[in-house]
Amino acid sequence: MLDDADPVWRRLPAAWHEAPFLGNALLGSQVYAEPDANAVRFTVQHSEVQDHRPEFGALFGLARLPVGHFTLEPSGTITAVDWRLRLRDAELTGTVTTDRGTLTVRALVHTSRSVLAVEVVPSAGERAFRWRFHPAEAISPRAAFKPVPEGYTGNPPARIEEHTGARAAVQPLLAGGAHVTAWRERTGGHGARTLYAAVAPARPDRAVRRRALRAVRDAAAQPYDALAADHRSWWHAYFRRGFLSVPDSRLQRFYWIQLYKAASAARAAAPVMATCGPWLEPTPWPATWWNLNVQLEYWPIHGANHLELDAVTRALSEYREALSEQLEAPYRAGCAGIPRTTDRFLRGGAAVANGGYPIGVPGQDPPTPEVGNLTWALHNVWLTYRHTMDEGVLRDVLFPLLRRAVAYYLRFLEPGRDGRLHLPATFSPEYGVDAPDCTYDLALLRWGCVTLLDAARTLAVSDPAADRWREVLARLAPYPVNADGFMIGAGVPFAKSHRHYSHLLAVYPLYDVTWEQPEHRELIETSLRHWVGFEGALQGYTFTGAASMCAQMGRGEEALGHLRTLLDRFIRPNTMYEESGPVIETPLSAAQSLHDMLCQSWGGVIRVFPAVPAAWREARLHDFRTQGAFLLSAARAGGRTRWVRLFSEAGAVCVVRHSLPPGPVAVTDGHGRPLPYEEAGPGTLRLRLARGGTALIAPPGERPDTRPAPVTPDGPAPRWGLPG
Repeated sequence: MLDDADPVWRRLPAAWHEAPFLGNALLGSQVYAEPDANAVRFTVQHSEVQDHRPEFGALFGLARLPVGHFTLEPSGTITAVDWRLRLRDAELTGTVTTDRGTLTVRALVHTSRSVLAVEVVPSAGERAFRWRFHPAEAISPRAAFKPVPEGYTGNPPARIEEHTGARAAVQPLLAGGAHVTAWRERTGGHGARTLYAAVAPARPDRAVRRRALRAVRDAAAQPYDALAADHRSWWHAYFRRGFLSVPDSRLQRFYWIQLYKAASAARAAAPVMATCGPWLEPTPWPATWWNLNVQLEYWPIHGANHLELDAVTRALSEYREALSEQLEAPYRAGCAGIPRTTDRFLRGGAAVANGGYPIGVPGQDPPTPEVGNLTWALHNVWLTYRHTMDEGVLRDVLFPLLRRAVAYYLRFLEPGRDGRLHLPATFSPEYGVDAPDCTYDLALLRWGCVTLLDAARTLAVSDPAADRWREVLARLAPYPVNADGFMIGAGVPFAKSHRHYSHLLAVYPLYDVTWEQPEHRELIETSLRHWVGFEGALQGYTFTGAASMCAQMGRGEEALGHLRTLLDRFIRPNTMYEESGPVIETPLSAAQSLHDMLCQSWGGVIRVFPAVPAAWREARLHDFRTQGAFLLSAARAGGRTRWVRLFSEAGAVCVVRHSLPPGPVAVTDGHGRPLPYEEAGPGTLRLRLARGGTALIAPPGERPDTRPAPVTPDGPAPRWGLPG
C-alpha cells in the first residue's frame, strides 16, 4: 500500500513545491533543478540553524537562516529523470539521464544521524560528474519580502576550508559563533560515489566544526547500504504503528505522504516546526507561528499513533520560563503567554505586548493584544494527555502552564454592569480588528477553566484558584452572535473574507458548542456557511477547518467536498502548500480532517465512522489512537460497519458509538469470551476495560478477520509528484 502511495517524477522538478523531500526534523533536503544551470540541486537546511540577535525580533534577529545547497553537475546535458520517493524507506531513488549517459541515484537523510547521503553510480559517459557546495547568504529570508530593521545586516559570508578527506563551510555569525556544513565523498564498487554531508548548528560549546566533520567521517566509514539499514528499519516500524485505508486513491496516497512528511519534519526532541518545516526556502515567515500553524501541524500525530513526534509538549515544558519572562513586567508574576512568532527557544525577541507580537522592533508588524496563543497551544498538550492518559503530562506540563495562561487572562477580566465578566479589546487571529469579548479568547478562557477544574480533580489537587475558575464559568460573557452566526467580538461582526477560523474555535477544535447539542445546530450551520461564503481571502486551511466542522455535523459528503477543493485549488504536486512562501500546516491538517471523518473521540465518546461519504463503501482503521488511550481498529464494507475492536492502554472508561447496523451485537474479549456492557444511547455502549484489555464488537456469531488490509480503490488516480 505504501508503494502505491510513492510519489514519482518523470520530469525534472523546477522548484521546492514540485520536489522530492527528505528529512529527520533537523536536517532537511529537497531535490530540484538548479535554476538556469544544467544541474540538480540538493538543498541542505537545518531547523536549529538560526540567528541570535534578539534586538531585531523573531523575524529578523532570531530568524531561521538558510544554509546552502549542493549541485550534482553531470558531464552531459540533462534530458530526463525517473525518480521515486519510496515512503516506506524514506529514500529517493532513480536516474538522471543526459546526452552522455545516466546517473543512478539513491538519497536519504538518515533518521538519527542527521546526515545527507547521496549515492551516484554513473555510466561510462558520466564518470566525470561532480558535486559543488553553494553556501547561502546568512540573512533572514524575510529581508526579501519586508523592510529590514534599522541597523540590521546579514552575517558575513561563509568560508570554505579543506580538512583531511573532507571540506567544511564555516558560516560566522555576528552574534558570535558559527554554524558549519561539512561534506566528503566515498568511492565504492561499480564506480559508485557517495556524498555525505552534515550540518552542525551554532551552540555554546562552539565546537561546531569538530562535530560536523565527525558526523561526516563516521557516516562515510560505511557504504551507503550499511548506513541505510537502521534508517530503513526505523521507518518500517514507524509506518506499522497505525493504519488507515479509504477507497479514494488520490486522498489515501495524499494521507500517507503526510505521515511521511510529519516524521520528516517533526520529532519530540527537535524544535517545534517552523512554517517551512526543516525545508527553509525564501519566505516572509522564517520562524515558528503560534496562532494557528503549530496547532494544526501536530494534530494528526494523535490519531495516527505517533506521539513520538510531539515536540510541542516537550518545548513548552523545557522553555517554560520564557513564557513568563517575555510578558510585559506587570504581568510576569504567575502568568504566561507566548508571542505569535518565536524561535526554537520560544523567544520572540525584544519586549512583548500581551503575549502578542514583539514591540519596539522596526520592520515588524504592529503589536496586537493576541492573548490566546499559549492557551491554544496547551490544547495540543491536553490532546497528548487525553490520547495517552499519562498523568505525568497532566501534572508536570499541562496543569502548571495552563494555570499561568488562564491567570494571564484573569488579569484583564472585569465585571460589567450586566453582572457578567468581560474581556477588554483583544485580537482574533488574523481578522485585523481588535474586539472586546473576542470570541476566540472567550472560547479559550472557557476551555482553560473547564480543563483546570477537571485536571485538579484527576490530580486530587485543592487549588486556591478553583473558586475563581468556577466563577468565570458561571459569569463569563456569552459568545457574541448575530444573524450571521458567531461574531469576531462584541460590536465586531464577521463581515469580510477571512481564511482563519479563530472566531469558530468554540465549535472546532474545542467542542464547547457542538452539533450534538440541538440548540446550537442553527448557530453552527449559519456560522459555517457565512464564513466559507466569503470568497477572496479563503486559503487552504479554511477548507481543512470546514471539513472537520462538517465531519462533526456527520456530513461526510460535504467534508470530502472541502478536502477535494483543497487538493484541487491549493495543494502543489509534491503535496506542499504555500501562501507567499512555504507553509507546512495546511496539508498536515488535512490528514486530521480525514481522521475526523473516520473517528472522533471528543467529549468522552469514541465515534466510529461518524462522517463517511456514502461512496466510500469500504474503509479500514487499525490501531487508530483515541482519547482515553484506546487503540481502535474497525472495518466498513458493503456500506456498513462490520466490526469494531478496542484495546485499552490505560484502563479508562470506554464509551463507543460503534455505527454497526441496528440490532443485537456481541461484545467479546481477546479470547472470544463475552464481556459485560451497558447501553449508553442508540448504537452506543459503555464498556469497562482493564489496562491491556480488548473488546471486539460485532454482530452475533461473526468472527471477523481483524488484520489490517487496504480497501479496494474506487478508481484510478494519478500519483503525486510529476508523473507525466
